[in-house]
Amino acid sequence: MGGKMDKIDSHSEIIYGPIISRSLGKSLGINFSPSTKTCSFDCVYCQYGRAGAKHFLPSDLCGLALPEQISEALADKLKSGIKCDHITFSGNGEVTLHPQFKEIVRVVKNLRNRLAPDTKLVLLSNGSTLAWKGVLEALEWLDLPIIKLDAGDQETFQKINRPHSLVKFEDLIFNLKKAKGITVQTMLTGGTVENSSEDNLKSWLTRMKEIRPRAVRVCSFARPAEEGLRPVQKKKLDWVVTKLKEAGIKAEVY
Repeated sequence: MGGKMDKIDSHSEIIYGPIISRSLGKSLGINFSPSTKTCSFDCVYCQYGRAGAKHFLPSDLCGLALPEQISEALADKLKSGIKCDHITFSGNGEVTLHPQFKEIVRVVKNLRNRLAPDTKLVLLSNGSTLAWKGVLEALEWLDLPIIKLDAGDQETFQKINRPHSLVKFEDLIFNLKKAKGITVQTMLTGGTVENSSEDNLKSWLTRMKEIRPRAVRVCSFARPAEEGLRPVQKKKLDWVVTKLKEAGIKAEVY
């Protein structure tokens, strides 16, 4: 897996799937940006390839789905009788960049309660917008808010996640500490750009002890990634989980 591989095509629909994932079973995805990848990060391991322009300001955003479009598309899908374990806010980039994110979560939750009450609502986010109005409140309406944190220090954060220049690592940590009931997901990489060295993991574990999330999911990539990256072996992932459990933090390898 060390060579260069083709990226996965981005999603062109507002509602996609259900797809089968390692951690979420049968999941129906909600994609706020069907026309292009819209993200505040440009992670080295992203399955959709390079972000090109990174987005973080309202003036950067275009082509986002409207709340009524999302509501209509999801209602049609659920009324078709399709079965899934989760409805996941994910898609082509960072969904919380949407200026109406809180309103969309409210609408989706109401639809879920009416049409698929046994389905769990999940968010996959990089956490860059946690300080934005309404985002932390919306997280509390979800069954499983999952926020990534792939680094324990500024230098590693820049190398792995390649964020928009306005996204600061210490701000991210500060806001993660305020977030309630979150699960942190961490992607460990080896090779030309790594976050899995002894020093990397020591600083990351320190941050986990500060944040005290509800749970931590530790994984390495199994999908296309940039040339020169290598997956981290399960033995090391298991070691990381053991260290988290010793600190009293619930953790699993995915």
